[in-house]
Amino acid sequence: MIRIFIGYDENETVAYHVLAHSIITNATQPVTISPLRKESFRSFYVRERSDIESTDFSFTRFLVPYLCYYEGWAMFMDCDMVNTADIAELWAMRNDTFSVMCVKHDYQPTDEVKFLGNVQTRYEKKNWSSVMLFNNARCRALTPDVVAKESGLYLHQFKWLEGDHLIGGLPVTWNYLVGEMTMPGVPKLIHYTLGGPYFESYRDCEHADVWRRAREQMLTAAKG
Repeated sequence: MIRIFIGYDENETVAYHVLAHSIITNATQPVTISPLRKESFRSFYVRERSDIESTDFSFTRFLVPYLCYYEGWAMFMDCDMVNTADIAELWAMRNDTFSVMCVKHDYQPTDEVKFLGNVQTRYEKKNWSSVMLFNNARCRALTPDVVAKESGLYLHQFKWLEGDHLIGGLPVTWNYLVGEMTMPGVPKLIHYTLGGPYFESYRDCEHADVWRRAREQMLTAAKG
């Protein structure tokens, strides 16, 4: 079973459902998909949202190992994505040598702001944490208390690990950043990091047609 957690924010509800549907329809193995809805964690996790957090799941993503009882592997994704390939391909890249695996982007954002007027922050390892494979047993440092109290840079720059040698790399096609890079063909996991086609300002962004097709497929009911 492939365990997947997707960030959830009320401002991007449609994005969550389109991504989940695109994963299910392309998968050749069973998947479980869980939304990381911050309000659902109030019994064990409370952290007020700051001005630099563009989504409600900026930090809740790091609760995934805890939610899995620090057992097995699990996957996290931002919701502003669409999947075009078999997620089992990504799942098969798990490597027990590492504590966490991600696409190691090497770039600086070109825009000052992104969707809904959110400030575009710049820091080392930017967007590495937007898709992660967690080797949960090796991520015990990520307790609810740590996720609630530590800084954004501590969490997103993987400072909770003993070193960067514990971060495994994934192919860039599994976290392609629209508007920030180029790639021939259609990437396997398209990330609308600046803003998805569901926002008016980004309705004509690169690969917007891929997202809209996925949405239409999700909304199409079988004819009886």
